[in-house]
Amino acid sequence: MSTVAEQTTAVPTGTWSIDPAHSSVEFQVKHLGIATVKGRAPVVRGTIEGGDTPTIEGTVDVTSFTTFDETRDGHLQSPDFFDAERYPELRFESTKVDARGEELLVSGDLTIKGVTKPVELRGTFAGSGVDPWGNERIGLDLEGTIDRTEWGVSWNAPLPGGGFLLPDNVRLAASFSAVKAG
Repeated sequence: MSTVAEQTTAVPTGTWSIDPAHSSVEFQVKHLGIATVKGRAPVVRGTIEGGDTPTIEGTVDVTSFTTFDETRDGHLQSPDFFDAERYPELRFESTKVDARGEELLVSGDLTIKGVTKPVELRGTFAGSGVDPWGNERIGLDLEGTIDRTEWGVSWNAPLPGGGFLLPDNVRLAASFSAVKAG
């Protein structure tokens, strides 16, 4: 994995393990063009490397996605969307992290349904601290928009008045809490 930082990052030096209990990946789409529907998944595993050449990588268990509607969640697991049986994970690996103070521009490769495409995410280094059990922690928040059809997530339904049930664009947001590795 090639990684270059154009400026010194605010992310402290070290290896940080993403804490799935305090991290998530979310998506948002407009249903019928009028209501925002959100889905959420915990980050199953991931690592953030801080310092002069920061990296971010993470994997999400597709079956953990929830929109808080069992019927819709089942449809998301089907071949119409994520095809969870064949492709149980989504994966992100950074190729470049450009940090300007606490602002981050993260370029990387996103893999969905076995298709890997480049994406760009923007965000912030949310800070660092020590939790009540003595663990050093950092936080990162990232977001961006992708065209889901580029990854083969293209199911849709036409509307009687024209247009489609779902847009192609999906907003992604990730919030990570990570613990410094021993």
